[in-house]
Order: sequence, then structure tokens, then C-alpha cells
Amino acid sequence: MGPLKGIKIVELAGIGPGPMCAMLLADLGATVLRVERRTPVKLGIERPLKYNLLLRGRPQIAVDLKEKAGIDFVLSLVEEADALIEGFRPGVTERLGLGPDACLARNPRLVYGRMTGWGQVGPLAQAAGHDLNYIALTGALAAIGRKDAPPTPPLTLAGDLGGGALYLACGMLAAIVEAQRSGSGQVVDAAISDCAAHLMTNFFGMHAAGLMSLERGTNFSDSGAPYYDSYVCVDGHYISIAPIEDRFFAQLVEKLGFDPTVFPPQNDRAQWPDMRRLFAARFLERTRTEWCAILEGTDVCFAPVLTMAEAPAHPHMQARRVFLEIDGVTQPAPAPRFSRTPPADPVAPRAAVETPPAEALTGWRIAGAVSEWAARGAIG
Repeated sequence: MGPLKGIKIVELAGIGPGPMCAMLLADLGATVLRVERRTPVKLGIERPLKYNLLLRGRPQIAVDLKEKAGIDFVLSLVEEADALIEGFRPGVTERLGLGPDACLARNPRLVYGRMTGWGQVGPLAQAAGHDLNYIALTGALAAIGRKDAPPTPPLTLAGDLGGGALYLACGMLAAIVEAQRSGSGQVVDAAISDCAAHLMTNFFGMHAAGLMSLERGTNFSDSGAPYYDSYVCVDGHYISIAPIEDRFFAQLVEKLGFDPTVFPPQNDRAQWPDMRRLFAARFLERTRTEWCAILEGTDVCFAPVLTMAEAPAHPHMQARRVFLEIDGVTQPAPAPRFSRTPPADPVAPRAAVETPPAEALTGWRIAGAVSEWAARGAIG
């Protein structure tokens, strides 16, 4: 099931954006096989496997990548794969014998997806880094946060996941489509720093037009505008408002009980401090639940600020089945949605040691030679 049914992808085990990309493609129906090293390597933040949700939806197989037999096994997978995902430092897969040249020699139609922080070349290509460092270099981190406060790390959404995993998935899908037309594969170099910079395209344009200040916390979408922010309620919970358009702003002012003839004009920056005080005081008069009863579902651009524990229970989330429970763990469902080829619900992560190789290789032609590869010491 899913629009990617029939697409086969080899994932060389990594952390963060690589597994997120593989999970997304598996969610959409691709047959993804995660190749783990036979000797366990600590990857990322340790936790029980059932909670490592980026590993859902695909089997794992343990392969000895230190031996020629293991490398040969992966190359045999490559022969029938549409794509491969790797997230090592530049040059690592080449040293293993699994670099683009070796893989494309075995399968000229292969799309070879590479995920790094700094890219395959450049002064920082071999330097260690994490999400925060990558978005720092793009201008994104400097723009996120409140006025007169340090930049605020936006989880790992702007770098690893948004600027890494999603761009790699998009690039690989584009290359797979092109390979189906041309018969030739290629390398997709998805550097998080490149892609996070691309995410900033709109803001670079606004800054060039004089519509966005470099001083964070002073612009309409970075907490500078009092009508685009979150506010605390009397019960300590928060709500969010975002009526950018004047007609939506006017409706908010009316529903909050202010006199529009004397309320500060929406975009008079000199009066923004007064507007913020008025909003803050008014939202402190009721609980979040009471504000939801008054504002939710209207055109004032309102939503309660929910925690991860609260979000799955919201009526809208439940009506659209945005969250699933798999093996007792609540998690987001696959997205986006498809009218004709909806994907199946993902299966919970399962360790390679708990998965018979023949089962892990379901859907791959190489499954017929499992005993031979096991005898050579490549898998098991």
C-alpha cells in the first residue's frame, strides 16, 4: 500500500535525518531495508527500541561491513534497489567499498542519497557538527528568538528534519522519477546547511525588500508583532493568535471585547507595546478552555498551545486520525494523505537480532540466497 509501493531502498544505518527520510519513504509505501552493523555501534540518544520512532515501518538486518562478504551482500541489494540512503561523513562509504562509484557500477539506475551536515565538499566538510551548528551558519538561528534574548534552538526541526530529511526525500524522489525516464541514476547530495539555507528563501527576500529586520523579535512572525504570538491564560496554559490579515485582526479585537475605534492600529509599531499589554491582560482573564470556547473555529486565527501529551486528544487531531498508537506508543500517522493509494499504518521498530534474515528480505530477490550469504558470514 502507499504511492511508493514497489520502490526498493537500502538504508545504511545512521541517526537523525537519514532515518527520518527512510521512515518517511517507508510510511509512503516504499520497501526499505535498514542495514545495521553486526557489531553494535552507539547511534544517537539511547532508548528502548519501541520509542525510537524513526526506525518504524521497515525491517533491519545485521551485516558484517568489515568483511568483503558483507560488502558484497549490500552490493547485491543495490543491484535490485531503486535508491540507497547513507549519512556518514564524506569518504566513509568510499572506504567501505560502498561509495557512489561502486554502487552505480553495480546498478547504473541507482539513486544514491547522501545526508551530511556540511556537504561532501567545502572547508567544513569533515568537521563534526549538529543541527544547531548547521542552521547557525545559514542565518536561520540568528533570526529565531525574542528581542534582547539569545537565539532560540527550534528543536531540530529547521535543520536535521526539515532541512535534512525532507529535502533528501524530495531530492531522491525527484531523481527516481528522472531515472525512470532516462535509465540513469545519480547522487543526491543533501547537506543540511544547504537545505536549511533554502528554507530561508522567503526571509532573505523579505530582508532584501526592507520588510524584515535583522534584529530578532521585532518582526511580525518572530514574536515582534503582538498579534502573532502566544499568551498565558489565568490557568497557566497558553494560547496562540496569528491574525495577520486586517479583517481577521478586526474580528479578534471585536471578540476580545475591545473598542475598535480606540484600539491601537494593527501595524503601528510605535503602539505595539501598548497592544501587547492589552492582549496579555485580556487573556489573563480566562482559562485556556474558556478562550477555546470563544475563539476556536473562528477566523481570528487562534489555537490553544498544546503539549505533546495533549495534542493527540484534541478533537481535530482525533477526527483526522493525525496520531496513532503502535505497540503502546502514541505517534504521528504517515503524512501527507493520498486519495487512491493511502499508505498502511506503520509497524513498530524491530531489532535485527529479532528478525530472521529471510523475513527482513521479504520482497527482495536476494531472499532466495539467504542461506548462502549466512554461510559466507555476511549476515546473521
